[in-house]
Amino acid sequence: MLPATLKLCCGISQEHLRKLTGLQRTAVGAFGKEISKFKLNLSYSYLQDISYSAQRTFFWTFGRKMSTSYKEKRLSTLQMNYMNQAESTLHNALSILNQQEGWKAEPHQGNGEWICSKRVPNIGKVFRAEAVIDAPPEHIYTLLFEKIEQMDEWNPGISKVQILQKIGSDTLLTREVTSEIPINLISQRDFVSVRHCCRKGASFYLIGTSTDSELMPPQRGIIRGEAGLTFIVLRPLDSDNKKTQLTWILSIDLKGWVPRALSDQALSKSQVDFITHLRNHLSFSEKKLFVAS
Repeated sequence: MLPATLKLCCGISQEHLRKLTGLQRTAVGAFGKEISKFKLNLSYSYLQDISYSAQRTFFWTFGRKMSTSYKEKRLSTLQMNYMNQAESTLHNALSILNQQEGWKAEPHQGNGEWICSKRVPNIGKVFRAEAVIDAPPEHIYTLLFEKIEQMDEWNPGISKVQILQKIGSDTLLTREVTSEIPINLISQRDFVSVRHCCRKGASFYLIGTSTDSELMPPQRGIIRGEAGLTFIVLRPLDSDNKKTQLTWILSIDLKGWVPRALSDQALSKSQVDFITHLRNHLSFSEKKLFVAS
């Protein structure tokens, strides 16, 4: 039934299908086979059960677009490369997100957060934070994406965020500079990242990964870190859509001469601190709004 519906939706009659050449026929066959196995996942259903190669082959062959950002016109080859990089990282992040086995609790836990980690092949150590935030997903998305340059105003772990370039409507090229961590003897780092946001229903998916850009080459006196991936999922709670279930997948190489144990401690603590500062800022903003009204 699904393959037949697929042909109908794409305007492919049996006569046209017989005329398809090798790669196109393979694409239709592969996609039909994959989509027949599709099952709705109650927690995360963002194309996760369709293989990535089948998605790309199908959408590219028939001129379809995988994300809203691709609807933007007149994008340069470099900009498209940034978007492809974000898309590839999103695929990897979704794969990690759906892995339920092998996570181990980190020694540093917050108040109401759960921080865990696991080693992932070809990526390294990945940290995962789970927390419930007393604010709707759209409010948090606005802070973390639309108002990202203001993050240093409420997050002491960040000293500066710059938007170097806007690519389409949902993709940014940014530079983030961390604050020094004197207790852990870790100096400032900066990161140049491509960031992408997509929405599915009331949920938001924020993906980021390091990239190279002539707009911001490495700066003298500051170590450039590498964010393998940072992926935040914001979903409304089933019991209260004014609260958010936040899931944060993080893999970062701080570079420089930092012992692994110290780096791991700093990264897990940074997740706890970030969530704490986010909660405090949202609470403070709500109080200001209440007083003003």
